[in-house]
Amino acid sequence: MTAESNPHRRKSALTTPVGARLRIIADDNRSCILEALPNVILAIRPDGVIADANAAAESFFEIGKPILIGQELGRLVPFGSPLLALIEQVRERGSAINEYRIDLGRPGMEGERRVDVHCAPLPESEGGVLVVLQERTIADKIDRQLTHRGAARTVSGLASMLAHEIKNPLSGIRGAAQLLESSVGDADRALTRLICEETDRIVRLVDRMEVFSDSRPLEREKVNIHVVLDHVKRVARSGFARHIRFIENYDPSLPPVAANRDQLVQVFLNLVKNAAEAIGDAIDGEIELSTAFRPGVSLRTLGEKRPVGLPLEFCVRDNGRGVPEDIAAHLFDPFVTTKTSGTGLGLALVAKIVNDHGGIVECESHPRRTTFRILMPMYRNKDEEKRADERRARKQYSAAEGTEPAPRERRS
Repeated sequence: MTAESNPHRRKSALTTPVGARLRIIADDNRSCILEALPNVILAIRPDGVIADANAAAESFFEIGKPILIGQELGRLVPFGSPLLALIEQVRERGSAINEYRIDLGRPGMEGERRVDVHCAPLPESEGGVLVVLQERTIADKIDRQLTHRGAARTVSGLASMLAHEIKNPLSGIRGAAQLLESSVGDADRALTRLICEETDRIVRLVDRMEVFSDSRPLEREKVNIHVVLDHVKRVARSGFARHIRFIENYDPSLPPVAANRDQLVQVFLNLVKNAAEAIGDAIDGEIELSTAFRPGVSLRTLGEKRPVGLPLEFCVRDNGRGVPEDIAAHLFDPFVTTKTSGTGLGLALVAKIVNDHGGIVECESHPRRTTFRILMPMYRNKDEEKRADERRARKQYSAAEGTEPAPRERRS
C-alpha cells in the first residue's frame, strides 16, 4: 500500500524532519541497498547541513558518518563549488538537476575528484535536497586505458610495416656507404660514416618498435611481485639510481599475480628509471615502491567472457619534478616524451605490457609527488577458477529464483 492510499502513513511522512528520509528506508529494512551503492548519497537540510549519508559518502569525504552528519556541506567542498549553486537551484525550481564533471577536489585531498552530480528535492520535505555523486575519476581512467590499447595496436601495425619496408632498404644504403668509404678521400669519408651512423640509429629505433608487434600468446605464471620489485631495486641501485633513497611499503600478505615475470621486470625498470630521471641530481630524491590489495575494480578485456577483477595494486612514487600538464593526458601514447634524447616509447611499452596482462596503468602527478599505479589480476589455478564459476552461477540462480541452491556434494 502506498503513502497516498494510506492516510496514516502519509501523515507520518509529512511530519518527518528533513534528513530522516534515509532512515525511513532503514525502518523498511532496505538500508542495505543504500549502503551497498557505490555512489555518494547525501540528504541536505534547508540550512545546508548534512542530515544523513551512506557508506560511500564516508569513503569519498574520508570522514566517519558520526562526524559527517551535522557538517555543513560548504565546508567539505571547494569554496564557490558549483555543487552548492545546484542545490540552491533545486530548491528554487522544485525539480531535479544534473551536472557533469564537477571538480570537488580540495586542499589536502590527493588527486582530482571529478564527479557527476544529481540533485533532487526530497519528497514531502520543505527545502530538503537529495544529492547523488558519481565519481568520474575511475571511469575516465578506464576510458584512457581503451585509448592506450588503441594506440598500442596502431604502433603494432606501424612496427610491422617499418620492419619490412624500412629495414631492408636501410641495409642497402649502409652497404653502399661502406663501399663508397673505401674509394673517397678523407673529406668525404666523414660523410659516409655519418650515413652509416644514421642508418644504424634508425635500425635501433625500428628494433625497439618491433616489440609492439609481438603477438605471441603471453606465458603467465604465479609471480611474487615483491621478488620482482626487489630485483628491480637492486638493478637500479647498482646503476642509474645509486644516489636515490628507496622506500618499501609492501603488503606481506599479498597474493601472487598472474603474469610473465620478465615482462614485469621490464615494466618496473622503465617506471623506476623514469622516476630517477625526474628526480635528477636532487640530494633528497626518494622512490617509494608499494603494494596493496584493493578489491572493487574490474575490467572486461578482449577474449574474456566476464569482467576480471583487478585487486592487486602496485605503485612507483617519486618526489621529482612531475609530469607537465600539457602531456599528462597522452603520457602513455607512443612518441610522447619530455626528454631531448628520448624516443617516447618507454611508457607506451609499459602500457602495452600491462594491457596484455589485462591490467590498468595510470599516472597521478603533483609537485614533488608523482605516482604510477598498476592494477592487475591475482593468480588463480584452474580449481579456484572452477569454484569461482560455481559461486557465480549460484548467485545468479539466487537472484533469479529468490533462493540459493545448496552447493553440489563433491565426491572424492
